Amino acid sequence: MISLAPEFVRPQDGHGKQDCEINASQRWLERQGSQFAALKTTVLVDDLYCHEPFCRALLAKCLAFIFVCKADSHKTLYEWVDNFDREGKVYTVVSKRWTGKRHETDTYRYVSDVPLRDADDVLFVNWCEIITRTDDGTVVYRNAFATSLAINDDNVAEIVASGRARWKIENENNNTLKTKGYHFAHNFGHGEQFLSSLLATLILLAYLLHTLLDLMDDKFRLLLQKLPSRRRLFDDMKALTTYFCFDSWEHLLDFMLEGWSYTSESRIIRPPKPEVL
Repeated sequence: MISLAPEFVRPQDGHGKQDCEINASQRWLERQGSQFAALKTTVLVDDLYCHEPFCRALLAKCLAFIFVCKADSHKTLYEWVDNFDREGKVYTVVSKRWTGKRHETDTYRYVSDVPLRDADDVLFVNWCEIITRTDDGTVVYRNAFATSLAINDDNVAEIVASGRARWKIENENNNTLKTKGYHFAHNFGHGEQFLSSLLATLILLAYLLHTLLDLMDDKFRLLLQKLPSRRRLFDDMKALTTYFCFDSWEHLLDFMLEGWSYTSESRIIRPPKPEVL
């Protein structure tokens, strides 16, 4: 996952009310949204954002969306879905798969052109749902999504998988920043004005650099595979660069990889001779 430019939730100049996620998202969209239109970007967020003003704002930037859509916060939409269901106009696709431990059955339901709210000028979206059951009928997963993308029998599973990929972002981006050595949460509350945001931005820049290295630098990626965690990699680098002066980034990575090969052969590692400063 590649981190994008952040937009912080904080009171804005000239506004008396407290800031919120939706307002921050609207600002991010105004500043950053247009550059992603050419990439045919699809925005994935939770039910909080699944309301008409934000959906229209995304469409105005030529961005598609797949939002979690809960029944208790979209009563009108689900009334339409129920009506279509009674008329036999909710389409169903069923697939069975082996997880490696058990068989599970995925039942997809979808319908097109349902309103997000009760109004004459309402925005119409497409809706889909997944229910996953085990062989004994136990429901192990259920979720529903509203999307601007057209849905049919051939792509409903792909759209649902894309909507569920938001959790992949949570795990590989947000949780990594919190628990894998970046200490992202520790910047919260520092300073009286901008220090907290500054520290968070520096952490995101560091994570962006490490992500690019993981994608483009074979030696860095190999070290990540050899070491048990990112935290261990960073701690080793910090310790080495505290006591030794390396000629370059490549020199550091080569030394660490060479150390692994020596260790695997039970040989003694000779550290580089430090320069006299």
